[in-house]
Amino acid sequence: MTDPAPQPAFVLVRPQMGENIGGAARAMWNFGLDRMRIVAPRDGWPNPRAVAMASGAGRLLDNAGLFDDTAAAIGDCDFVFATTARGRGLTKPVMTPQAAMDKARDLIGQGRRVAVLFGPERAGLENDDVARANAIISVPVNPDFASLNLAQCVLLTAYEWRRQGVTIAPETTEMAGSEWASQIELDKLAEHYEDRLDTAGFFFPDHKAPGMKLNLRNMWSRMPLTRADVQMLHGMLRQMVRWKEHGD
Repeated sequence: MTDPAPQPAFVLVRPQMGENIGGAARAMWNFGLDRMRIVAPRDGWPNPRAVAMASGAGRLLDNAGLFDDTAAAIGDCDFVFATTARGRGLTKPVMTPQAAMDKARDLIGQGRRVAVLFGPERAGLENDDVARANAIISVPVNPDFASLNLAQCVLLTAYEWRRQGVTIAPETTEMAGSEWASQIELDKLAEHYEDRLDTAGFFFPDHKAPGMKLNLRNMWSRMPLTRADVQMLHGMLRQMVRWKEHGD
């Protein structure tokens, strides 16, 4: 089950609700992380509500490390991030999740062991927890409502870890079994419409006809048409012509 690739440990410190522990496990596994550690869960461990909420990521809970305190949970790590939305009056680097996970990748690439601390739902990490961290992760949330659900905070951080580890195109097109139309197919489509519109007297007056035809050609070239689109447009025009001829 455990992903052999080096990764940070996500440490849930004194989590209060089993549902949030399960939601955190699900969020971690969504992005390929499976090193969960749990510190003094309020409702004991194991927790059936956590298993129910994990929804397929229950194996993370089975393999999670259980610790009595934060110091024990991060004892084998040499760089620790603490997530918090509040100023703590402590002199530490404060990073966005993106910058923090970038640094985590760099550190892990050097063979170092990294952990990320997530605090309990009610008030977050205590200052004693944050004081043990090397750097703080702060999510740029609405200052008038800065409280993040535990699983949400885990998901944001896990997403940034995953995003920087894989190459993802910012936009792709699902072709649905078709292919992009070739230039010659677009040319034939343009000729078909131009011929039928010319017959219908669309290009009027005559001195504007060249410019109108140029605009029509330019319109086809701007449209990202598939071969199926081109075939449909040909068929639409043919049907309209048949209907007109039948009506006459």
